[in-house]
Amino acid sequence: MKNSIKYILIMLVFTGMIACDPIDENRLDFDYVGSDPGAAEGLLLQGYSGIIDQFVFSEGATDDAVNNQLTNGYKRMALGELSAQYNPASRWNTFERVFYVNQFLEIINLGEIQWSRDEEINEMFKMRMKGEAVALRALHHFYALQAHAGEDASGNLLGIPYFTEFIKSDGDFNTPRLSFEASVQEILKDFDEALTLLPTDYSLSEGDVDPWYASYDYGKYQVVNGNAYELRITGRIVRALKARLALFAASPSFLNDQFYYNMAAENASDILNTIGGISGLAPDGVEFYTSDDAINSSEMLWRGSIGGNSSGYEERMFPPSVNGKGEINPTHNLVMAFPMKNGYPATATNGFDNQNPYANRDPRLEKYIVLNGASYGGGTINTGFGGGIDRLDSIPQFSTTTGYYLKKLLRPDVRINNDGTTSGQRHFDVYFRYTELFLILAEATNEIGGPDHQVNGMSARNVIGAIRQRAGITQPDTYLASITSAEEMRDLIRNERRLELSFEGHRFWDLRRWGLSLNETAEGYFYDGDNYVELPSVETRNYQSFATYMPIPNSETLKFTELTQNKGW
Repeated sequence: MKNSIKYILIMLVFTGMIACDPIDENRLDFDYVGSDPGAAEGLLLQGYSGIIDQFVFSEGATDDAVNNQLTNGYKRMALGELSAQYNPASRWNTFERVFYVNQFLEIINLGEIQWSRDEEINEMFKMRMKGEAVALRALHHFYALQAHAGEDASGNLLGIPYFTEFIKSDGDFNTPRLSFEASVQEILKDFDEALTLLPTDYSLSEGDVDPWYASYDYGKYQVVNGNAYELRITGRIVRALKARLALFAASPSFLNDQFYYNMAAENASDILNTIGGISGLAPDGVEFYTSDDAINSSEMLWRGSIGGNSSGYEERMFPPSVNGKGEINPTHNLVMAFPMKNGYPATATNGFDNQNPYANRDPRLEKYIVLNGASYGGGTINTGFGGGIDRLDSIPQFSTTTGYYLKKLLRPDVRINNDGTTSGQRHFDVYFRYTELFLILAEATNEIGGPDHQVNGMSARNVIGAIRQRAGITQPDTYLASITSAEEMRDLIRNERRLELSFEGHRFWDLRRWGLSLNETAEGYFYDGDNYVELPSVETRNYQSFATYMPIPNSETLKFTELTQNKGW
């Protein structure tokens, strides 16, 4: 990956496109780029830039968190500023990466680049890199579809333009949006082509060689597809991305379609059965981010390279008393979504005590959220009476607004010292966790046939059961056993997804694809010295009724007459 990173840095010098206008690669002599393996691969590696990781913190625009920075884009969206002119969640610029990989494909299809003097090695390099490029093209189109699909003024469900060729900067970009389903099918077409070209895994084992590479010399195969490339996209990852796409397409706000639920379930279950099915659920998946050992967890389906010691996220998120800025404040709404330790919802009937609110709760609660009285970051964090600078609203834009601070994704062993020095730890980007794939399977199988419908030996009930058991829910899980209908299981799956994937950038999109309210008021909880007091309106959300579908950037619809805007924008 050192060479990969080198080429990424080289090519970043040449970035400069606005919206979907590509850089004019004629600045680099085409004959040179089209003949030099390193320069050409730099184009491909641009497709790896912009892959979305877990550190987006879009939860500040949902019912899960409030961002205490007044200028934060997600906060401004949640307060009513989302428009076709202002959309911090826009992904229209992802087309920039599409044009990079399209130019790479144009070059590689000419067949003039020699990756090696050996004919077999050269052929395999071309095959594998073409697979990477096609898969990355599909992925970046998916990002755009997720952010910009929607209904037009007539109620037609539209997708995005789909670009399969390189267009020069002075070319014609005035391309209409496909229908939503046609967009999905184009992405699937690219994913399926990639599956015929990519190895399932980059591996040192000859037994892992896929049939489409079986005729090649194994020693030469290792040069091209050995584990030195293991952070690049693979067939396994593409299957997981297909499952994610299919679940998105099948969702109520889009196609609400059994065909795509089946596709999601089949792809997810096929991959999960290669790791042992339910028994393959990583035992350390709840806290996949907390230590150097966790970096190599079997929870990782696709991750980025491991960075050096750093403390940037902790400086943003730690409470003020341990020298952080307390930026993301989880809501009491989210806190109450964590069940009791016995798995039942946190209600008075089930033993919840609003004056001892964190007792006998799901163990994930204290792992993900800094609660009043918790030890964290080298100090004791009191957010209520007597809490000093950690107390709710004691320091505008630094202290909590809800009574909670964020713990998930942060390294608890980072220290931010009073003199400004830090003791950092290693972090890494996560692109896809196996837990997400299990949750995709659970949601899809339940929508197909209810709690006990099985696909390749797994059902929603036993998947959710395994996830809750790993979380520390008391066994036997009598609440799960009491669920009999698809509707009840749907609610539980959505709640488990909310908890397990919290603060990883999913909630913002899940609410939209499920068609749920975006305007749940953010609530807080405060200890006044004698009692805990609910704060029913920390931040009022103000989304338009049509904000389930986000806008195409106004600048694009003005430039390109073929682009149809989503309804209301």
